[in-house]
Amino acid sequence: QVQLVESGGGLVQAGGSLRLSCVVSGSIFDANTMGWYRQAPGKQRELVAAITRGGTTNYRDSVRGRFTISRDNAKNTVYLQMNSLKPEDTAVYYCNAAGRRLVDGGYEYDYWGQGTQVTVSS
Repeated sequence: QVQLVESGGGLVQAGGSLRLSCVVSGSIFDANTMGWYRQAPGKQRELVAAITRGGTTNYRDSVRGRFTISRDNAKNTVYLQMNSLKPEDTAVYYCNAAGRRLVDGGYEYDYWGQGTQVTVSS
């Protein structure tokens, strides 16, 4: 059974840092793209960062240079290091494991963690 469990959220002041962790089932960890998404109240869920099985990363423009996504294959864990946090980073952050995009618009698989709250005060 696939499980994604996030941790590391909390309350920090603007300019502070947090490190999120996502422990992933080994059955899919090496076979998918891992991503961190976030959703703030009243806003749509948005991709924050993603990392492929080969280690290629991408970031949304608003976090590029401040956030770093990484993976530790030995620990089946994906991390999101968040530095220079801003109030607009406040959201619930979700870990996602997605398989290949299918022609019908869905995914081969699409698993989500329970989310961890990140709150950045000004």
